[in-house]
Amino acid sequence: MDINPLIASPEQLLALDARVLVYGSDVSEDKLPKLAIRPYPTQYVSTWKPKDHAQITLRPILPEDEPLLAKFHTTLSDRTVYMRYLHPLMLTERVLHQRLSRLCHCDYDREIALVAVDKNDDGEQRILGIGRLSKVHGVDEARLSILVGDPFQGMGIGKQLVNRIVEVAKGEHLQRLTATITPDNEVMKHIFPKLGFSLELTSDEKLLVAKMEL
Repeated sequence: MDINPLIASPEQLLALDARVLVYGSDVSEDKLPKLAIRPYPTQYVSTWKPKDHAQITLRPILPEDEPLLAKFHTTLSDRTVYMRYLHPLMLTERVLHQRLSRLCHCDYDREIALVAVDKNDDGEQRILGIGRLSKVHGVDEARLSILVGDPFQGMGIGKQLVNRIVEVAKGEHLQRLTATITPDNEVMKHIFPKLGFSLELTSDEKLLVAKMEL
């Protein structure tokens, strides 16, 4: 379906012209035109049951996750923030609506963020950790980043997110995954080699790069 032009105003949406093209059942999926907006990738939704904890759902992030993401950032210590972003970042900056809305409204064709979600004692959904796969434009490569809330570290969530992101990368037909960490990030230095990543220092020897050929 092609709607062009589409006039959007605060009061209404108005389609001035539309065209619907139906393909025969003999046309394979890979021969169909690429959609302008990729559907929600339900194939990457999964569950996981860590030891001594309720079941956790790992799923691609949704636009309506913004309030949950804001609450998640309140669980992060200064050290955890530095380990993820490689520089200090104040909570007030991290929870800005302009920033969070961009992170939650993903173009799944360019970036896929998996959130690890469970329910708290009040039955409300909460985010425990996030793994983000950001494709590098023009090459079959993506960058990987992991962030787990301080109260939920030590449960294996980080390892599980890395493992699921690797599966997503394979499903996206990528050839390489990379991640940049600080040399004192002992947890990720332990996790990455166990999952098949190699580690090497950057040329200035200030950071470590984890790489996996898929």
